[in-house]
Amino acid sequence: MKVLDFIVRSNESLNDKNNLIKVAPANGEPLPEMSPGQFVQILVNNSPDVFLRRPVSINNTDLVGNELWMLVKRVGEGTEKICNLGTGDTMNIIFPLGNSFSIPEKESNTLLIGGGVGTAPLLFLGKKLSEKGYKPDFLLGGRTESDILQLSDFRQYGDVYCTTEDGSFGEKGFVTGHSVLQKNKYDFIYTCGPKPMMVAVAKYASSNEIDCEASLENLMACGFGACLCCIEKTVRGNVCTCTEGPVFNIKELTWLD
Repeated sequence: MKVLDFIVRSNESLNDKNNLIKVAPANGEPLPEMSPGQFVQILVNNSPDVFLRRPVSINNTDLVGNELWMLVKRVGEGTEKICNLGTGDTMNIIFPLGNSFSIPEKESNTLLIGGGVGTAPLLFLGKKLSEKGYKPDFLLGGRTESDILQLSDFRQYGDVYCTTEDGSFGEKGFVTGHSVLQKNKYDFIYTCGPKPMMVAVAKYASSNEIDCEASLENLMACGFGACLCCIEKTVRGNVCTCTEGPVFNIKELTWLD
């Protein structure tokens, strides 16, 4: 774990809610090894009403360019200020935090399912699977076409399927209703997004005897297990998502009860 100042290299608005921010260490220090599923905590500067850092998934890393990518959703004053940063501005980040998705030891038929900004850690995971020589499938969901993010980036690593609730892009409906689930057989599913979506994915995986991991989006205010904001009930009791997760095998969770 490190605490570093980063310089914003670019800040791109992907839609009216989400920004892709690429940053690099201000001192030029090479980025350490990071794993998909881990997250960072960003200090919100010049905001007297925002005391706590904001947790953001690691969207991708570019070790050649020494860049860390973050997909940030505007949900309040803190993330609004982060999304308003310009090229050359500085942000202080604690990273990397939490555990990570597991990578299959041998090639498997894998499906990565994400909803909204929950697709963020799945791009990094897809990249890591591709580097292992695996070709995963991606299933991305949103309310409308503008909610489908980074489509061209995902297509670098595998086949991409989409659903939108209004039918404006891909198949109409929810991710668990997409025809690819009937067409293809999967050995492993990874998911991140709104909890109702992940619970539905977990139940589908369990009923079809498919191994499944979920990256939880509980409010992680401190990142160290001190504030107890991110408690999740598991089969072994209540745990802090920031220290025990954010990635859990669905068999550890109580969603299937």
